[in-house]
This record gives sequence, structure tokens and C-alpha cells, in this order.
Amino acid sequence: MKTKYSVLITIVTVISLILAMGSICLAADAKTIKIGVLYPLTGGAAAEGRELRAGAELALEIANGKFPGISMDMAKREGIASLGGAKIELIFKDHEGNPTLGADLAKKLILDDKVVGILGCYHSSVTKTVSAVCEQYGIPMINDSSTSPALTEREFKWFWRTTPHDGTFTKDLFEFLKGLTEGKSKGIAAIPKDQIQNLTAACEKTEWGSQVSQAIEGRATEYGFNVKKSLLYAAKSPDLSSEVRAIKSVKPDVMLFASYASDAILMMKTLKAEKVAPRIIWGQNAGFEAPEFRNTLGDDIVGVLTRTVFAPKVGQVKAVSNQINSMYKQKVGNDLSGASARSFTGLQAWTEVLQLAGSTEPAAIQKACNSIMIPGDQLIVPWKGIKFATSGKEQGQNELGSGIIGQYQKDKDGAITLEIVYPFEVATAKLIYPFKGF
Repeated sequence: MKTKYSVLITIVTVISLILAMGSICLAADAKTIKIGVLYPLTGGAAAEGRELRAGAELALEIANGKFPGISMDMAKREGIASLGGAKIELIFKDHEGNPTLGADLAKKLILDDKVVGILGCYHSSVTKTVSAVCEQYGIPMINDSSTSPALTEREFKWFWRTTPHDGTFTKDLFEFLKGLTEGKSKGIAAIPKDQIQNLTAACEKTEWGSQVSQAIEGRATEYGFNVKKSLLYAAKSPDLSSEVRAIKSVKPDVMLFASYASDAILMMKTLKAEKVAPRIIWGQNAGFEAPEFRNTLGDDIVGVLTRTVFAPKVGQVKAVSNQINSMYKQKVGNDLSGASARSFTGLQAWTEVLQLAGSTEPAAIQKACNSIMIPGDQLIVPWKGIKFATSGKEQGQNELGSGIIGQYQKDKDGAITLEIVYPFEVATAKLIYPFKGF
């Protein structure tokens, strides 16, 4: 009898040990959640890529640590609380601005690295191919920084975008121009419409640039402005003289651009060389907001406008924005840009989705993405929040995002800063008008 009991106890003990080992293994597996991140870390948009990576890394540090003094939920949890405090690991890949390479890297991240999802990719053309791979494999992708409207017009089930797209940003531009004619701009009288009536557009010949060009032409017609010339140029061009002469020839009042950093810098240098002097110069974010743009061109950009989702002056009305910008500046050496603010927000969205899902299973993450509501007071960007459309033409698009227009100006110490000039009700400085020229 004693022998039988001994055998029974031994069996029970072994089973318990096996179960315990299984639990330990499961717990170990749950300690790290892998997310693949695809950005242009080399190539023509490497400057933006460095900003994107730095923004995501700061969000990661906050999500995995504990910063109770920061007024956002992810700063207080020290990991994903609903998954036992699991920490996020980011696996960065450099797509170089190449859509084919981006798709290949996405497959490797999914099949080899076993990521639970993807963040990226900045270039809309790369996001297009990467999101198609994610759709094929049923892997969630949160897009933080690509703005082609077409990306959320495909009815994909595994794609969500936090940033506003170029349809929104371009509408902001024309609301801004319209507001100038109505005397809504801070500190200046109404501008006669015939002073800013004639426009030109020069956009890089990519998925993103082509979409911006179309949006400009469509909105111009809607708002009663004339696009005198619109052209697409080859990205990473060594020379933009012919393009600048082409838009100069029609004597535009307003010049509009969609360029990444290297092209934006070259475009401004060429405008200066050709002595082009429109009343307004506006860039569709990207290169016009990269730190290299400001550092390389200096005083020549004073008066230039750029759309964005973030300016350091947002910190005047949002304490959390000021907190995060200070942390970023301490780590990187410059203020948050629109790119780094969006990558920070993209990873923040991932943390909140995982927290809500309480699981790393794709179906659970999909359900969480489709039901999540992140309030605006949690965000560093001046949005109403993050809530994704679940049906219709813009399925997967954040319905609560918005843009701002900033203008490069000099502060009282002579430093170049990005002031908010639109929306008019939150403007932080008087608009410089017209552009002073070179």
C-alpha cells in the first residue's frame, strides 16, 4: 500500500513539475512582445528616418519603464499590464525608401522574427507594399506617418493609420489661404485674393507626391484658386534647375512643394539661385520639417510655411507635449518634429492596443484596433484622440487627427523656431507675409 501511495505521489509530483515548467515557459514567452519597425534609415529620407526611430525609441522607453510624472497611461504601467507587465521589443529594419525591399523585410519580420505586428513605414509607396504583405499574412499594421489618402481606401482588415492624410492636410492649406483673404490671420489685415490667387506645385514623383499633387489641384478648384503649373520631379534629383525655372516662368503668388529632406534643401537652394520670390512658400511636411532643412539653410527659411502635426509651441497649451519634447531634446539634441511626434504616437497607439487586447493573438489585436479610443489628453499631438473608422471609404483611418501649419520665424534670441500660424485660433505668432525673399 505504501509503495502504491509513493508511486502516486511521484506521478503527481512529476505532473506538477511538468505543468509548472510549462507555465514558466509561457511566462517567459510573454515577457517580450516583438514589433517590427520599418523606416528609411539610409537613402534620401535618412534624416527623417533618424527622427522617426528616435521618436519610437523614446516611446518604447516610456512604455517599458515607469514615469508616473508623465500624464499618459503608458507611462504609469511599466510594460503591458494586461499581459503581466510584458515588455515591448522593437526590431528596426531599413527599407531605404524601396517598396520591394520593404515588402521583403516585412515577410522576414513576420516569418523569421515572429513579430506580433508592424509599425511604419513613412514612405507611402513602401507602406503600400508592406501593408499588402500584412494583409496577406493576417498581421496587424499600425501606420504612423504615411499620408497618401489611397492607403485607407482599400478596405484592408489589418491596416490602421494614426496620422491624418494629405486630403486633410491639403484642406488645411486652402482653409488657411481662404482665411488670409478673410482677415483671420493673427496680426495682419485681410489679404486681397488676387495677391495669392495663382499657385504652382512641384511634388516628387512617388505614391505620396502624386497624391499630394492631385489633392492640391482638386482643392484649388474647390476653393477658387488657380494652379498655373503642376509638375512631378524625380525624387533624389541631383539638379532641380529646370523644374524651378518652369514654375518660375508663370510668376506664381504661392509655391507648394512635397519633398523629402535632400530634395527640399536642394529646392530651396535652387529657388535662391534663380531669385524666385513668391509671396508664400509652403511645404507638405517631410523634408520641409526635417532638422537638416533648418540647420542647412538657416535664415533662408524664415517665412517658409510647412504643414505638420507638431510644433514645440504645442507645449504651451499641452503640458504632456512639453514634457515629452523636453525628454526628446535631452536625448537627441533637437525638438520633436512632425515625424518623430508621429512615430512616438504610433508606438503609443500600439501599447494601448496591446493593453486593451490583453493578448498577442492577431484576432484580439484586430478587435482592439477596431474598438480603441485614446483620448486627446493622452497624446503629445494636438488631436482630439485616436479612433479608427471601421467601415466605409476610410476604413482604418484615425477619425480624430488634425494638422497644423507652422512658419519658420526668429525668436527674440535670433534662433529659428517653428511658430503655429494655423489654426488661426491657436496661432502663437503673427504671420510673416509676404515671404521676404532671399
